[in-house]
Amino acid sequence: MFGSIVGISEAHAWQEIAPDAHGDWLKLRDASFATFIALGDKRAAEHIIFENYTRGVQTGRDPWCYNYSRSSLVTNVQCMLDFYNQQVVDFADRCGELSKDSAEGVAKEIISKDPTRIKWTEDLIKDVSRGLQHDFNANSIRVSIYRPFTKCWMYSNQHLNWSRYMMPKILPDTGEENLVICVSGTGDKLAFSALISGVTPALHMVDIEGSQCFPLYLYDSAEPVGMPPQSGLFDVTRATQTECTRRAAITDAGLAHFKSAYPAESIGKEDLFYYVYGLLHSSDYRERYADNLSKELPRIPCVKTSVDFWAFSTAGRLLAELHLNYETVPMYTGATIDTGGKKLTDADYRVEKMRYGKSGKNKDLSTLHYNGKITVTGIPLEAYDYVVNGKPALDWVIERQCVKTDKDSGIVNDANDWAIDTMHNPRYPLDLFLRVITVSLETMKIVRSLPALEI
Repeated sequence: MFGSIVGISEAHAWQEIAPDAHGDWLKLRDASFATFIALGDKRAAEHIIFENYTRGVQTGRDPWCYNYSRSSLVTNVQCMLDFYNQQVVDFADRCGELSKDSAEGVAKEIISKDPTRIKWTEDLIKDVSRGLQHDFNANSIRVSIYRPFTKCWMYSNQHLNWSRYMMPKILPDTGEENLVICVSGTGDKLAFSALISGVTPALHMVDIEGSQCFPLYLYDSAEPVGMPPQSGLFDVTRATQTECTRRAAITDAGLAHFKSAYPAESIGKEDLFYYVYGLLHSSDYRERYADNLSKELPRIPCVKTSVDFWAFSTAGRLLAELHLNYETVPMYTGATIDTGGKKLTDADYRVEKMRYGKSGKNKDLSTLHYNGKITVTGIPLEAYDYVVNGKPALDWVIERQCVKTDKDSGIVNDANDWAIDTMHNPRYPLDLFLRVITVSLETMKIVRSLPALEI
């Protein structure tokens, strides 16, 4: 348009900009956002909805700590721990007594760096220098949601996870149930996302920068009578965690804030939980406060009327039901499954890498080549409108329902193992794709039915 910098000057088109109070130069935040109650704030104990929240689990060694196969996960972790423990013995034999600072430095230099045997992090190297051996704990195995609509087995353990943050107070090792609303963290470079989970979420479940998870409940572990005091939350064993007490994670002050806005309504903490989930899916909310949501955690306004409050809360419940039960929602029936006229066996549903069809040089999103024997056609293009963590939900199914070999460790992660061993359904990846079509269509139907955001 201007051709050059000189052209801009000649057209007198330069504009002077200055940073705002947040230090932002571009994509300036909407100042009204700051007047809303915070979803959570680690620096403040008042005027927040959730008493506590946490990041998803960060293992620091995902190929070792996640796998679609439970037995493969056990084998991978046990082999790594055997190798680790041998490193501890070798270090002690070679270095004897060293000061703490010297030991850590020496350990970093002399331990084996073989990436097919172990993935080192600073905390595990320190454990070597301290002579700490670690045993495999079968109670650390649990189901996790690794990416949107992608479950697998996880080794959730303080010694082999870089950090579980506050997750043991939200989804304890003893298996108590809970729900968490996971949202994009601060500094996210993609569009804002929110997705609910009933199992332990991985760090990057809804955000490349790190998901933040807001729970319905918090769990407090009581010390068993007659037992010696533990040194910390993460030292409490499964046997001594039988007396977990559950309490609401939504604060009394947070609930009072909304009850005061609608004094004639009987609103409970669960109603508010789903109101938050519904509102976070509002297109009006996401678009109006996009710059705020890219730089800070959500703040939640009181909508103008109680009718709209209940509309968002009801929508939140419906969305949660879809997103939590995505593995059992009806499969989309409008698509055609082409098997070339052949009757398929269980083995024919094995998936290696799904791919979309082609229309010239472009993708044909209405067609999916599931494998060499199965093609799906008639995929509704509107299903791709449901985007979470930067891409359509259907893309996550295609990306994750595959066989993948980790480049460094050589560990194989095979989605067919989850299908056969855990779900007992060899065609699970295909069924999942058809179910997520339903989830996507129904999600967007609910989102489009939300009331306009009037505050």
